[in-house]
Amino acid sequence: WWVQVGLLAVPLLAAYLHIPPPQLSPALHSWKSSGKFFTYKGLRIFYQDSVGVVGSPEIVVLLHGFPTSSYDWYKIWEGLTLRFHRVIALDFLGFGFSDKPRPHHYSIFEQASIVEALLRHLGLQNRRINLLSHDYGDIVAQELLYRFKQNRSGRLTIKSLCLSNGGIFPETHRPLLLQKLLKDGGMLSPILTRLMNFFVFSRGLTPVFGPYTRPSESELWDMWAGIRNNDGNLVIDSLLQYINQRKKFRRRWVGALASVTIPIHFIYGPLDPVNPYPEFLELYR
Repeated sequence: WWVQVGLLAVPLLAAYLHIPPPQLSPALHSWKSSGKFFTYKGLRIFYQDSVGVVGSPEIVVLLHGFPTSSYDWYKIWEGLTLRFHRVIALDFLGFGFSDKPRPHHYSIFEQASIVEALLRHLGLQNRRINLLSHDYGDIVAQELLYRFKQNRSGRLTIKSLCLSNGGIFPETHRPLLLQKLLKDGGMLSPILTRLMNFFVFSRGLTPVFGPYTRPSESELWDMWAGIRNNDGNLVIDSLLQYINQRKKFRRRWVGALASVTIPIHFIYGPLDPVNPYPEFLELYR
């Protein structure tokens, strides 16, 4: 009986593991078509760059969260172009339409260097930049802020910083169960990344949103399509090492926020289960 079950299970599992990624929706396909790529150390990085208000000197760079992509910003993109002269967003390495090498040591330091490289590519390395970040992007913004404060060569000149719902304090961060399993699962992690499907993904991500702002099923499919692009589901465990990096470099990244002269604004949805209220806000204050 077990032999029969095994003979049946093997082809079913093989078929499951080779389910092709979902097709891009018209909106997501349009987003990709309107974007561009640049090369960082042999790796292709996807980005969007829109010209907005004529005559304004203001530039805003958007840094997305985990595990999604620059497409997170599409609903406010047009509004930002009415305020800023340049609106720029990228897919971090391992996310969205950017390359997703494996094996690869993904790090916040590398992501920050990619942001700097993108602005050099666009000829904006000497311009003052407004940063708007979310979640994973908050940590990248903290590293960019640290480099700015240290007057590092090639660093961004930051004019203002807006952080939103990111785990900027590791001691108040409460990762989801699946995140814990993937980042610390050892040999189990590669198995989990291969078994992950849309149902698991959507059930895990939806509770992170507020009760009145949860994404529609079609929006969740767009997020999942971005993850599955270039087999991105297979690098999620590697990307999640940023949680461990955040603990290791807490002094560097939290310290970057402690004494700054630029304007910093913080947007916080208080029902965030990963960064729980009120401990998080008290520590921020």
